Amino acid sequence: MRALVVYESMYGNTRDIACAIGAGIAEEMAVEVEEVGTARNRIGPEIGLVVVGGPTHAFSMTRATSREDAATQQPEVEIISQGIGIREWLDRFEAPAGTVFATFDTKIDKPKLPGSAGGAAERRLRRMGYRMLTKPESFWVTAGAGPLADDEDRRATEWGRSLAATVVGATT
Repeated sequence: MRALVVYESMYGNTRDIACAIGAGIAEEMAVEVEEVGTARNRIGPEIGLVVVGGPTHAFSMTRATSREDAATQQPEVEIISQGIGIREWLDRFEAPAGTVFATFDTKIDKPKLPGSAGGAAERRLRRMGYRMLTKPESFWVTAGAGPLADDEDRRATEWGRSLAATVVGATT
């Protein structure tokens, strides 16, 4: 059994979290980490866990307009996900029934701020008929362009490890 982590990232913070999640998963099972613009749209039964995440824009998953706005806010920073976002990827994604999912997001370190890209992705995946392994997880950045808050990469690795252990434990 393998895992797939698909991420969308504007400034690199969500990419870093996705890679940390992938490192945690890799302790239990094979994993591939893919940027949403080049991520596969269809998976087979060999993928037992899919983890999907992106930055929170306007309280949800990004839209083309919010991605354009983010690019203009930080013109000196190279944008990682220059094509589609998680929202568009989910529109054409297919997986076998029974595939297990988890979602995450990055958001500014203000815990009372409403909305979550991970929560929106979770709702979309549930409507598509997929099973969620756990509730969405948010990872904090100190400002719109980052950096990540202290210890978030370590926390992401631990979260990835726990996801994989749950999936592996359920199949043994």
